[in-house]
Amino acid sequence: MRARVVEWGVTVLVLALGLWGAGPVERPAACDDGETRAVWIATVGNIDWPSEPGLSVADQQREYRTMLDDAQRHGLNTVIVQVRPTADALWPSPYEPWSHWLTGEQGKDPGYDPLAFLVEEAHARGLRFHAWFNPFRVSKQADPAQLVADHPARQHPDWVLAYGGQLYYDPGVPAVRRFVTDVVLDAAERYPIDGVHFDDYFYPYPVGGEQIPDADAFAEYGDGYSDLGDWRRHNVDELVEGVSQRLSALDRDIVFGISPFGVWRNRSADPRGSATTAVQSYDTTYADSYRWVREGWVDYIAPQVYWEIGHPKADYAVLVPWWADVVAGTSVQLYIGQAAYKVGSGPGWDDDALSAHLDLDREHPQVRGEIFFSARSLSTNAAAAMRRVTDDHYSCPSTGSG
Repeated sequence: MRARVVEWGVTVLVLALGLWGAGPVERPAACDDGETRAVWIATVGNIDWPSEPGLSVADQQREYRTMLDDAQRHGLNTVIVQVRPTADALWPSPYEPWSHWLTGEQGKDPGYDPLAFLVEEAHARGLRFHAWFNPFRVSKQADPAQLVADHPARQHPDWVLAYGGQLYYDPGVPAVRRFVTDVVLDAAERYPIDGVHFDDYFYPYPVGGEQIPDADAFAEYGDGYSDLGDWRRHNVDELVEGVSQRLSALDRDIVFGISPFGVWRNRSADPRGSATTAVQSYDTTYADSYRWVREGWVDYIAPQVYWEIGHPKADYAVLVPWWADVVAGTSVQLYIGQAAYKVGSGPGWDDDALSAHLDLDREHPQVRGEIFFSARSLSTNAAAAMRRVTDDHYSCPSTGSG
């Protein structure tokens, strides 16, 4: 499973063009048959799909097909679809209720198996499908009574943290980590997905004036740790390593990737860090993405480098080479998360911005692709920018690498 690279892409292209045996094939310099060109399709808050809860099955399916058509038009080869947005499911899960982002009512059967449909439609177009799971978020609101009566968070209140007006599973509870891993493996074992994907949410992002209420869990499970931060990072590491090991044990080739916040640590805090002065995921969400790469627990890392070239605190032109150095010498693939949603928002985000980002990426051979956030932006505010990306960089097919 580890960091597989598809080597038959050139052969497929040559055969498709009827040029086998005709000598070297002239291709645009930007063409790379091993790179991943992906888009995130977010379901939480109905950001991308479905556009609102309660649509008919036909309308939900029509909207998704349109997004796949858009992905193909832009020359993409992978979709990363959020199938577990808030401790709920877009498939008939034995562990968690149906998502209310589908029907408007948590636990209500949508009348079909969305995950089966999502994967089948992607594969029918030759697109790879990565199932995106948010590991610990339970609800975007803080009242457990608003969850369905048989929700695991109500059955196990000791698993749950209320913080910042939302509910989360406590990563420090071993039973929580086992449960989340079981949820992920259920989908991975039952559906022909090509990848499992985590986003940047582990411990919740800090909220001013609030402390994460995990003192009891630390007292119960924190033996051997004098530092709360080290213990929290250990808990996240345990989840990541455990999911990696169980996916590797499957008799199938499923890649595992994570998309962390774009800054691991600033150099002022750690000499291994980047020359940035931004929020550090190591110290806020307790995500030690540097370690995940070096330990080989992931097949790909996709940092969300959501800043423009020249940003004073987190310069895109600083972070991309830093991440390239992190993966250098490992088998881990590096894809750069692109903030398509920011196009048109201000300086550094004109219609040339995304293509300029890819120009810079091409200077670093460790960068093996990009992921754009998110699908709706590609046909709205970032439509012109994506046309330039397609013309400048995606003018020929790529089979992708994972």
